[in-house]
Amino acid sequence: MHSTPRPSRYGLQRRHWLQGVAAMGLAGQTWAQGSEPSAKKADAERSHVVAQVADLSPDQQDVSRDFLVGSRTAWQEINAKGGVQGRPVQHQTLETDGSPASLQSAWESAQRQTRCIALSGCVGNTAASGLIALQAKAATESPLAFVAPWLHDTAGAATATGAGDTVFDVFAGHEAQITHAIRNLASMGVQTVGVAYANAAVRRQSEAMVAHAAQSMALKVQAISPPGAAAKAGAGARVEQTIILFIGGTPELFSFLDQLALPQGRQCYVVALADVNLQVLAQMGPTAAKASVIVTQAVPLVNASLPVVRSYRDALARFYDEPPSPLGLAGYIAARYTAEVMGGITGPVTRASMLAALQKRASVNIGGYAIGYQGRQRTNAYVTQSMLTNAGRIIG
Repeated sequence: MHSTPRPSRYGLQRRHWLQGVAAMGLAGQTWAQGSEPSAKKADAERSHVVAQVADLSPDQQDVSRDFLVGSRTAWQEINAKGGVQGRPVQHQTLETDGSPASLQSAWESAQRQTRCIALSGCVGNTAASGLIALQAKAATESPLAFVAPWLHDTAGAATATGAGDTVFDVFAGHEAQITHAIRNLASMGVQTVGVAYANAAVRRQSEAMVAHAAQSMALKVQAISPPGAAAKAGAGARVEQTIILFIGGTPELFSFLDQLALPQGRQCYVVALADVNLQVLAQMGPTAAKASVIVTQAVPLVNASLPVVRSYRDALARFYDEPPSPLGLAGYIAARYTAEVMGGITGPVTRASMLAALQKRASVNIGGYAIGYQGRQRTNAYVTQSMLTNAGRIIG
């Protein structure tokens, strides 16, 4: 059983994180099988191959790490039960460092491998959207299906790149998460909400969605300076709002909380989206004590009684002895959905047959997590919330 300690602070050097990933068998896997003993080589040659691209850049590693562990857990569990259609699944992880060149190299590696039938659970958002753009630009005759990517705007990415019918999203994107969060705030009687964006690029991507969701529920929004702006001016990010919607990742939220200045005795709630890893944030330092942090999730709560959640917790404890996390559960569901579609294919499981099976968009229920479509659009968008209290305790 492998056990990898979770870093106590986000600022740990990348090499330390990669050492932990390598110990779990998640990093640096290659396509070559020539050095294997003949029996293992024969087994590898008859296996189904599924690739997963993971962005391990510093601002994405807290998302990618947990998601990867969840996917790896699912594939180990699936193989322990006999694989898919009687064959093992060879799960290949292709790392990227956040650069376009690294992402293109990963995509080309998967594309060249003729036995690779799909890209499953690619993470995070920038990497997933970049892969879709690369495939659209290449216009390959044998496209890889993108199954359950960690992608905040699936429709937008596919439309902007002309990716065609190759993207099969499972998780609620930012628009659904923002709508859920603002609806909850409106139900609490809040009339004005502050909105903070991690940076200018995130603001451009999300501002229209925030405005639309707020307008539909008669909420006013007030923009708050991004992290770093107040610090450069020699002051903390002083806010008057009781509720702040934050859009960005874990390190940016940590920076925002670190600079947050509240009036004496004021209680503040910061609502963030699913790219924030509460488990990591809770260990990064005491700055979260300034506010309670509520995070939307695109999966059920990790302490829920749904069969898929129980299976995830049991398998995670068996294979990695890791604490459960929402991002890990998302990675687990991504792999389980991929295997479910593979298992329903009649005839040889190939890149073409996998894509054709996904394009049918049949409804699938994975232990209580329902995946359904109307046309190419999801008919359900699962969103829940968890809270990190100002005392440092995670609820939900």
